[in-house]
Order: sequence, then structure tokens, then C-alpha cells
Amino acid sequence: MTARRRLVLASSVAGAAIVALDGSVLTVVQPTLQRELGASLAQVQWTSTAYLLAVASLLVSAGRIGDRYGHQRVFALGMLGFGVASAGVGLAPGVGWVIGLRVVQGVFGALLQPATLGMLRAAFPPDRLGMPIAVRTSVIGIAAAAGPLVGGALVGAVGWRAVFFLNVVPSLVFGVLALTVPGPRQRQPNGVRFDLPGALLLALCLASLIQALVDLPGSAAGLAVSVLAALAFVRHERRTAHPLLPSDVVGSAAIRGALGMLLAASAAFSGTLFVVTYFLQDTMGLGPFQSALRGLPLAAAMVLAAPATAVVLRRAGARRTAGVAMAVVALAVLVLSRSTGTVAVCAGFALLGAGFGTVMVAATQVVVREATVESAGVAGGLKQTAVNVGPTLGVAAGSALLAASGSTTALSVLAGVALTGALACLVLPGRTVASLTHHGVTGDRAGVPARR
Repeated sequence: MTARRRLVLASSVAGAAIVALDGSVLTVVQPTLQRELGASLAQVQWTSTAYLLAVASLLVSAGRIGDRYGHQRVFALGMLGFGVASAGVGLAPGVGWVIGLRVVQGVFGALLQPATLGMLRAAFPPDRLGMPIAVRTSVIGIAAAAGPLVGGALVGAVGWRAVFFLNVVPSLVFGVLALTVPGPRQRQPNGVRFDLPGALLLALCLASLIQALVDLPGSAAGLAVSVLAALAFVRHERRTAHPLLPSDVVGSAAIRGALGMLLAASAAFSGTLFVVTYFLQDTMGLGPFQSALRGLPLAAAMVLAAPATAVVLRRAGARRTAGVAMAVVALAVLVLSRSTGTVAVCAGFALLGAGFGTVMVAATQVVVREATVESAGVAGGLKQTAVNVGPTLGVAAGSALLAASGSTTALSVLAGVALTGALACLVLPGRTVASLTHHGVTGDRAGVPARR
């Protein structure tokens, strides 16, 4: 691996890890933040919701901007802005400032996330994307698992503000490196304008959907706005000469299948964690720390599964690998639905981590490989949107089912969601390394434009 590729990989991993760490430490910070700032519970919840609304609604547009102006530039802007906004949250005098700056964090987080995948697609040939994506996924798992532990230690020793300063230095360092070190050449699309009306309609659709899911059950107006905006977006995309979603992305059955699989897997995964957490604490009588210890096999299995998946993909292909992994996710949810002891819970968590880690690597590789280099950013934005909307959908469904029917029914339904995601695997490619001869994408797989 060349020095340039190593730097691209390190930057991609750092960007993904910073976002994952920021999200996982927040839940530990919120109770202390509420007490010290005199905030209400609703205001504290908005410190999460405001970020989610901003990031989920802008990911696809941010990816398109990276396709047009360069992923490394957009990554640099995202990292620098995220670092400055994090420092601002750490210095915020009141909860209103925290919420506002969390929106700013979401905007810059949306800029950097698709760019982390776009840079990989531009720097690595298609047959060598597996391991970089696996490394990225493993580090995300480590960051998500370490976040609550690191956050708890910092809150206890220094205070809640220290948690937000945690990201400042690495964000600024990698942002400056991205500005100063030349990156891989990226072909700029000729004569393609940014679809601002489409971007606004998609942002309205996703923001309304997220808000509606967060506000369940009183969310009819938000759902209605989301549906109307989605219909208007589809109508606009069919008529405009420069759509936000290029035809090589929306026309790819493999990309659509991978996105559907990610949506189902992340919904089942996050919904299960939500329901099982309540089961462990309310039914089994465990404290938060004891519950977290029983979840460690999940993080360990996810971290170990990611690099193994890169090897399996070369031999079995994405279709078989992802299909088996989705079945493992469904099995894990069913095991957890019937677990009453520590051993069974840990076994269920280990299966869930292994299955979900495999799905993440396989689906991400399909999305990044199947898109042309010129559309890698918008494809990455769609992938990140799926893994942001999916958890919100899963937690909303899990919460409603838990209240109505109990944990066993809720988990059984979530297992069914995972199995529906397995159906999406049928349209994924076979052996991905052999897909250098794939004919479904215009342009050379290594990034050389096709003759037109």
C-alpha cells in the first residue's frame, strides 16, 4: 500500500470513528448535562434529535457536493467544522447553545461521512476495497463500544464538557492534512449542475420522517409532510436534466438491494438493542454497567467479523455472504428474545455483532464498488442515510411493540425485519472480485471514464 493510500485510509477511518464516538458518548453525558445546565428532559432529547435531523437530511446532498468539488476538500471542511463545533459545545453557556451547535455538528458531520467512502473509492482499485472497508467498520465498532466507557470516565473525572473536546484535536489534525496533502485525482463531472431543488425536497422528506419517528405516536403531520415531499422529489428527479441521484446509482439493482439490506439490518440491530436493554434492566434487574458488560461480546464479534468478511467476500461473493449474515442477525434476535440467563444473552449478542458486522462490510463494499468514481459520494451518502434512518425506524418500532405486547413479541417482529432484509441479498452480485467484468456500470471500475 502506497503512502498516499495509507493516509486516505487513516483519514477515512478517523472521520468515521470520530462520528461514531461522538454519537456513543452522548447518552452518558446527557444526565449530567441536564443537571448542570438546568435543562428539561425535552431539551436534553433535542441534543440528540437536532444532530440526527441535520445529518440524516443532508448526507446525500453532501455526497453529491463531494462528487462535484472533490471528496478530500469536502472531507477537510467537514472535519474542521466538526472539530470547531465540538469545541463550541464544550464551551456552551446554556442548553440552547448546545442544541444549536449540535445542528452545526450535524451539518459538518453530513459533509465528512460520504467523503470518507468517496475518498476510498477514488484511492483504491475495486478489487482492493474489501480490506479498507473492513478496517473502517472494525474501528467504528471499537469507537461505538469504547464511547460509553470513555465518556463515563471523563464525565466522572473532569466533567461533561471534556467529552466534546475529545474530538477537537483529531478533527483539526486530519482536516489540515486533507487540505495540505495532495490526494488522488478525481475527475470532475462536465456540465453537471447541483440539483438544489432536489436537495431541498429530499432534506424536507428525510427531516420530516426522522421527526415523525422520534415523535411517535403523535406524528401524523410529519409523516404526511414526508410522503408529500417524497412524491414531489420523485417527480422532480424524473423531469430535471441534472438529478441529485444519478442514473448509475438509482438504476443499479445491486445498490438498491444493498441499501435495502442496510436499512433492514440497522433497524433490526438498533431496535433489538433498545428492547434488550429494557429487558436486562427492568426484568433481570441489572444496572447500566452490568448491562453494558453483557453487551461486550457484541462489540468484540463485530470487530472480528469485519476483516474476516473481506476474505469471505473474495471467495463466496456478496450475495451468499450477506444472505447468511442477515439470517444470523435474525437468529441472534430470536435467541435474545428467549434468553433468561447471562450465557444466553452473551451468545445472542455475539451472534448479533458477527452478523451485523458482516452485513455492514458486505453492503458497504457493494455500494462503493457498484457506483462509478464520479458518483461515489452520492452512493456513500445514500448508504449513510440508510444507517441513520434504519436505527430510528427500529427504535420507534421496538418502543411501540414493547409497550403494546412485551419484549418477546417486539424481538420476534424485529427478527422478521432482518429476514426481509435477506430477500434484498438476492440482487447482490456473486463473487465481487470477479465483477471487474461487470457490465452494469458505465465506466471503468478503476475510475477511468468510459468513452461517450
